[in-house]
Amino acid sequence: MAQESKTAVVAAIIGNLAIAVAKFVAAGFSGSAAMLSEAIHSLVDTGNGGLMLYGIKRSHRPPDAEHPFGYGHELYFWALIVGVLVFALGGGMSIVSGIAHIRGGEPPGDLAWSYGVLAVAAVFESVSWYYGLKAFRVEQRGRGFVETIRKTKDPTSFTVLLEDSAALLGLVFAFIGITLAVRLDRPWIDGAASVAIGVLLCLVALLMVYESKGLLVGEGADRKTLDEIRRIVGAEPQVERVCRLLTMYLGPEEVMLVLELELRHGRPGEFDTHETFERISRTIRARFPRMRHVFVDITPDDAQTPEEATESADAQSAIELSPMQAMGRQR
Repeated sequence: MAQESKTAVVAAIIGNLAIAVAKFVAAGFSGSAAMLSEAIHSLVDTGNGGLMLYGIKRSHRPPDAEHPFGYGHELYFWALIVGVLVFALGGGMSIVSGIAHIRGGEPPGDLAWSYGVLAVAAVFESVSWYYGLKAFRVEQRGRGFVETIRKTKDPTSFTVLLEDSAALLGLVFAFIGITLAVRLDRPWIDGAASVAIGVLLCLVALLMVYESKGLLVGEGADRKTLDEIRRIVGAEPQVERVCRLLTMYLGPEEVMLVLELELRHGRPGEFDTHETFERISRTIRARFPRMRHVFVDITPDDAQTPEEATESADAQSAIELSPMQAMGRQR
């Protein structure tokens, strides 16, 4: 999945850079506000792709003393920045440019340049959109489009697809605006198309910012996963009940799990608490590979004997250390 997302981002960067150059040339020859907005849009998308690629690289840095759980949230941070840039630069500048053209603009000039670039841009954007869709489908797993955007923990999967979808729709707006402005001799229509492109980008940006904010703040695993973990832990003979179950995504492929358990009291030697905790940790990580960090806590019980309390504390310390040691070996 990570490789699919990275490929989609690289394809978007290459395509958007080529498109941006062509659109700026066409905007210079035609004087079209809608074409200028599209050029700005493609340039912003190119920069955004670079930021997402940077975020992917930074998020893969290994844990250190200052960041013991790694840098996975960096990807969420840069996804949030991309959303802000799409809103401010892409959407905002397109709206301002369109309003200025409505107030006093000339009809688009050389249509051959505009139509030619729009056609080439449609081809490049379609290729980039295909790679974005391919990465998004890996993340879908049978879910709907909106549900996947809400549930996914990999912002690159929806960022590239949303940007490219907005770009393709923006090309349609630009084509309609340029054509109507010339045929009806109404220059303001070209400016209105630019404003429409800006509004479209702002709406997409708001969705990106909202979803990225949720990931950055810290989201947990879905209800189905939590129920499965409760079933696994509850099947252990020594576990009386699961008091609390907390999860948080540290990155698209890395989750921290905290379990608070109440243990059963058995005959002396009936239960090996250390082995119980180790078995819980192994089973959960085998079923859910993303659960890289598994911590177990014991609910205090006045009925415990001093020996049982000591055994539980020792087992708890051991299980808290083992995921970190395993993580170090994986890195």
